[in-house]
Amino acid sequence: MFGAPFYVSRNNEKLKIVVTGAHPDDPETGCGGLIAKMTNEGHEVTIGYLTKGEAGIYGVSHEDAARIRTIEAKKACEILKAKYFFLGQIDGSTVVNEEAYLQMSEFLKAEKPDLLFTHWPIDAHRDHRICSILTYDAWLGMENRPNFYYYEVLTGEQTQTFNPTDFVDITSVIDIKHKACFVHSSQNIKQYYPGDHGKMEEFRGMQGGYEHAEAFVAHTKNNSRF
Repeated sequence: MFGAPFYVSRNNEKLKIVVTGAHPDDPETGCGGLIAKMTNEGHEVTIGYLTKGEAGIYGVSHEDAARIRTIEAKKACEILKAKYFFLGQIDGSTVVNEEAYLQMSEFLKAEKPDLLFTHWPIDAHRDHRICSILTYDAWLGMENRPNFYYYEVLTGEQTQTFNPTDFVDITSVIDIKHKACFVHSSQNIKQYYPGDHGKMEEFRGMQGGYEHAEAFVAHTKNNSRF
């Protein structure tokens, strides 16, 4: 819909991409299709998980939930051919403070991404908002800022007032994305996926002119080198 895909470099060099997400399964559901397309094309993707999803399994201790969800995240990254990094905050108790700002800043400066993706900041889930704020602040402090995009998660229920600037056709990698999402079995994701994430993929596809698509909002300060 917007000409050449925004994630393809003009001179075909390999790109470094970082996606940050609050919990295991957020990057996968929000932009797993994009991640799969980029790694299939030879680009390098690192997923930075703010937490290990400690509070994400009802009736299970934080320690056991973290162990289970870490295994799921690693399996998802293996399917997507992405690297992973855990930033060490606690699900449901994430914070914005000097230590958290510094940690995210150091992570992104070490990764040196060409493209950066994170949660849309207007979101009903506090952890999503905090992940977005920390990522944005770190981006502001980078000497060579990468192009910066926001992705959506459960629009309407969680992500709100999200008006995309870019659509990416994920039809060719939809099965890979779903496989990566469905390894998060502790979240019963396979059961509810068709009624929420699946509908989003179809709706964004209709908007972008594809069978299935993911949608993004580009930061207005992005450069034009890609």
